Amino acid sequence: MIVAYIDGGARGNPGPAGYGVRIQTPDGTLVDELHGALGIATNNVAEYNGLLAALQWALDHDVRRVHIHADSELLVKQMRGEYRVRNPGLQPLYVRARLLVAQLDDVKFEHVRREFNTEADRLSNLGMDEAEERLKNC
Repeated sequence: MIVAYIDGGARGNPGPAGYGVRIQTPDGTLVDELHGALGIATNNVAEYNGLLAALQWALDHDVRRVHIHADSELLVKQMRGEYRVRNPGLQPLYVRARLLVAQLDDVKFEHVRREFNTEADRLSNLGMDEAEERLKNC
């Protein structure tokens, strides 16, 4: 089992966007850190990209049980089935996430307060920095 802290953000919403993922063991030992630039996107799109990166990492590393920690209450409630996904821009990301979840044995979603998600936030800021840099060079 792994614990994945995920985050995503956009400067301007929409704006230069990125995601970050901290993957660790249940006792807190760091396993991996991921981040990525997304170009121009919304905060919610960036959050979903963090989730997709974490789920894909688990599949790529043959990890079958994942505990997702996210500070996006919207994402957590949508993935738990408590909220419907109405935003057309999020629907394909949600469907992709559901398909990845279906390939795993056990995925739990937990909402955490922002102050308990600082490492994933730091990583998502790296992704946003990269997105800004790429957009400047276009």
